Amino acid sequence: MMGVKIFCYDKCGTCRSAVKWLKEHHVDITENVPLFETPPSAKELAKLLRDSGLEIKKFFNTSGEVYKEMNLKDKLPSMSQEQMLELLASNGRLIKRPIVTDGHKVTVGFKEAVYDEVWAKG
Repeated sequence: MMGVKIFCYDKCGTCRSAVKWLKEHHVDITENVPLFETPPSAKELAKLLRDSGLEIKKFFNTSGEVYKEMNLKDKLPSMSQEQMLELLASNGRLIKRPIVTDGHKVTVGFKEAVYDEVWAKG
C-alpha cells in the first residue's frame, strides 16, 4: 500500500475533501502535518517544488487573507525563488493546501482529476 504525507489544515474543506478521497482510494496517510503549526522548511519546500514539476507560484494560497494583506501579488514577481521559499516556510497560511507527497510525486491543492491521475491505484 502506498503511503503519503499530507500537509493540511483540519478545518479546511479542501483538505477534508482530499483526505476523504485518499481514504476512499485506499491511499495510506502515514503522516498528517498541521500546516499552520508546522509549515515545511524552505529546504523541504524546495524538494516538494522540484518533485511537483510546478512553478513556485502554485504553492502560494493566493486567495488567503495573509497573501492579500502582505500584497504578495505585487511583491512576488521581484522576489528570488529562495526568498519565496523562505516566505512560504515562515507562514503556513501562505501555502496552498493540501500538499500531498509520497517522497517522489507531489500534488498541491485538491482536484479530483489530478488525484485520479497521480494517486489512484491502477
